[in-house]
Amino acid sequence: MLGWDRNVGGLAARSWAVVVAVLCIGAGGVARAQDITLRLHHLLPQQSVAQVQFLQPWADKVMAESGGRLKVEIYPSMQLGGKPAQLFDQARDGVVDLVWTVPSYTPGRFPTIEVFELPFVTASAEATSQAVTEFATKYAREEFAGVHPLVFHVHAPGSLHLASRPVARLEDMTGLKLRAPHRPGTEALSALGAVPVGMPAPEVTQSLARGVVDGTLFPFEVVLPLRVHEVTRFHTRLFAKRGLYTVVIALLMNQARYDSLPPDLKAVIDANSGLAVAKWVGQVFDKAEQPGIDAALAKGNRLITLDQAELDRWEQATRPVVDRWVADSNARGLEGQALLDEARALVAKYDSAN
Repeated sequence: MLGWDRNVGGLAARSWAVVVAVLCIGAGGVARAQDITLRLHHLLPQQSVAQVQFLQPWADKVMAESGGRLKVEIYPSMQLGGKPAQLFDQARDGVVDLVWTVPSYTPGRFPTIEVFELPFVTASAEATSQAVTEFATKYAREEFAGVHPLVFHVHAPGSLHLASRPVARLEDMTGLKLRAPHRPGTEALSALGAVPVGMPAPEVTQSLARGVVDGTLFPFEVVLPLRVHEVTRFHTRLFAKRGLYTVVIALLMNQARYDSLPPDLKAVIDANSGLAVAKWVGQVFDKAEQPGIDAALAKGNRLITLDQAELDRWEQATRPVVDRWVADSNARGLEGQALLDEARALVAKYDSAN
């Protein structure tokens, strides 16, 4: 569990369990508790790595460990309505039971957890996912009031994907129009001399083909499903000890729905939450990079990997972005430098353990 343990509803849950047991007694005196179906809503296609390799296996595991009493129905591609930025509110308000969402789709609403999206904080997805899950348990409770967080994670450190010219050093970034993933990414691209352009991920491939943007910041994990390798020629990896950027993602459950579960089913959810799940999903997203790399190379695209000395120059150039985040956090009443130091320490802790 992430530490959002609740004792509320304990008496009600026990009373409900007794009522259900009485009502479910059938022939032969065998009782079966009521089956429960949870609806999980997310923004990506059914064929995405997120659903195929994480959300569906997670749902299957929950069902198996509950003896079939808990079923998770997954609704991809915003099938239940709304926009991706509204997913958190859908979970908080009980419109759905579970969401898999990106908190930074609503800039400024989750300022504490944004620290992991700053330039050169992230390590591998496996290490950083565990770090952000532990961090959120300590520092992000208020930001996620109304939901019961099950796990936080990130994708692998992102790379540059370019249509017309390669990027092999900092100076090559000047003037490039690049799709930015979130607010820290936008500020980082500006600091590196590029022109950031905001747009939803599904629009990137067409925008690259039409020359609306020169390139994009993406993990390789989405290169293949979005066919980015077909409209680009150059790819620059921006990760050695630490990466330029990642995106924090969360699997969240409506708090009242969680509290209403009988104790044994609540225990199943708890067993499929927290650090162990963060490690697992982080590994999934780290491994998901290779198919995208292979597809780009198979097309004949050029892959450039910046060494640590060059990345040190990029980190120096983006340092004002980090300093500004610390100052803005302090203005919000948060201890910005302490949060940054803690985030970096947790990433280092799990990076060295992997």
